[in-house]
Amino acid sequence: MNVTTPSGSPERTRAADSPADDTAPAGEESVEVPRFAPRWLELREAADAAARAHDLVGPLRTRFAALSHGGNGLVVHDLGCGTGSMGRWLAPLLDGPQHWVLHDRDPYLLHFASVRAPRAAADGGPVTVTTQRGDIGRLTADGLAGASLVTASALLDVLTRDEVEVLAAACADAGCPALLTLSVAGRVRLTPADPLDDEIADAFNAHQRRGGLLGPDAVTVARETFVRHGATVREHASPWRLGAAHAALTAEWLRGWVAAAVEQRPELADAAEAYLRRRLAACEAGELLVDVQHTDLLALPGPEGGVS
Repeated sequence: MNVTTPSGSPERTRAADSPADDTAPAGEESVEVPRFAPRWLELREAADAAARAHDLVGPLRTRFAALSHGGNGLVVHDLGCGTGSMGRWLAPLLDGPQHWVLHDRDPYLLHFASVRAPRAAADGGPVTVTTQRGDIGRLTADGLAGASLVTASALLDVLTRDEVEVLAAACADAGCPALLTLSVAGRVRLTPADPLDDEIADAFNAHQRRGGLLGPDAVTVARETFVRHGATVREHASPWRLGAAHAALTAEWLRGWVAAAVEQRPELADAAEAYLRRRLAACEAGELLVDVQHTDLLALPGPEGGVS
């Protein structure tokens, strides 16, 4: 499920050039489907993979090893799958047969994710996929029946408090853990520093909270909500550390970051234009380092996160 976000947000960039296909599946009402650029999602994939917290995979492997799956293997629901990068990262880290259910509102991205899905687990077991178009607001425990795990990447911060409540309740009722990675933490450090850094960052963070979205508050709200539903929650930092080798990603991120700040505070436009020119020049010269802080969250059923 891709959620509509304000234009210019570097975490979820709407694609102006994606194929137009707003036809709902049979039996569903036609709705406007948000478009998100596969180019941006592909551009960030390597940085995402490097940033995600491998330390949170260990508890999952331990849990799955202690559970009997009746020979059917793991069933993983990937929410807001986009181009499927979460599956390409995680499936090869888990043992045994796996079936991934890829959820998104965008049928174009679902097709893209399905075609590029991994085919083998860590131990060589088969990985299969199906796709499901839908919205997290309609997620239920029944929809997660038989699920071993719920995953999502760069999703929590573009949800509302009510949507996180729906997610946590569905996971709790289904008795399955959730691994939710790369939620923005609201902290960015650029080196060398610029006098306008903090003002742009503050405006961007305010932009991320528009319309009731959680933005930088997402992990705190999610932690509290999952704990209230009886889960044990673990967190781990998952920062992007972008240098000269990431110039294309850094430049695209900068454009979106500054654009969102200006949309939030139009009076920054002139100063931000000059700021962006300086930052892009430093990026092109290989002189800019950027740390974008994210947080990964693992919610395990039960007060001790044990096997149930």
